[in-house]
Amino acid sequence: MPQWLCNQLMRAFEKKDRRQIRLLNDCWFFYRTKAQTGPDDHSAGYLP
Repeated sequence: MPQWLCNQLMRAFEKKDRRQIRLLNDCWFFYRTKAQTGPDDHSAGYLP
């Protein structure tokens, strides 16, 4: 997890800001999914 994201999550938990926690959580799952598939992963064999 990037340090900037970790810092923001810790801040959001301290403030008990549920909206920010959900947003950052979504960002993390999006980032992790993109990192696993990679930018050159074209399973269909063509560019969209």
